[in-house]
Amino acid sequence: MYKKRTLATEHINNHGVIYFFVLVLFLIGIIFGAIIVNSMNWIQKQDLFFYLEQFFTQMLEGPIVEKQEMLKSSFFYHLKYLLLLFVLGLSVIGMPVIWILLFIKGLVVGFSVGFFVNQMGWQGLLFAAASIAPQNLIIIPVYLIAGSVAMIFSLTLIRKIFTRRLQQPIFQPFLRYSLLFISLILIISVASMIESFVSNEAMEIVIRSIYQ
Repeated sequence: MYKKRTLATEHINNHGVIYFFVLVLFLIGIIFGAIIVNSMNWIQKQDLFFYLEQFFTQMLEGPIVEKQEMLKSSFFYHLKYLLLLFVLGLSVIGMPVIWILLFIKGLVVGFSVGFFVNQMGWQGLLFAAASIAPQNLIIIPVYLIAGSVAMIFSLTLIRKIFTRRLQQPIFQPFLRYSLLFISLILIISVASMIESFVSNEAMEIVIRSIYQ
């Protein structure tokens, strides 16, 4: 246990800059998402809010999607996202795409929360807390870790190419890389369950409290 803790501490110390860069990139995405909301004109906001109100109405009438189907859809969405990051980490030229994916993830979160608050005030904040926050408390750290580790592995490959050390064994780093992503996929499955069974119920409660 102590050895694992030491290895984790050493890993963070060696690659802290990458983790910090990924976090800043994600936060910039959130800020840009909020800026986009504020830059939308009144007609665009009303058109988008019209579709949101239709969704609220459908939720009040009954479940739009079965929870099991929602769980399956959520899990496979996050699985594809993580597998894409995994593959990009294996390629030498995949880093810019990793940056774009993490930035877009932050952009979506910032836009969603910003739009709810902009249109609905404190009720929008409550809705965002119920529908977005629970699963994203797990999903966001997982994506940030996945993106950081993919960057680290990609940089390792680049370093081996430019220093002509390709003859050095890559199997052990690849095995650790793969096992970490498998662990992240297992964690994401928990987030999908929270999204399907907890967030969905909380969202319905908030919608009913707003419209009743």
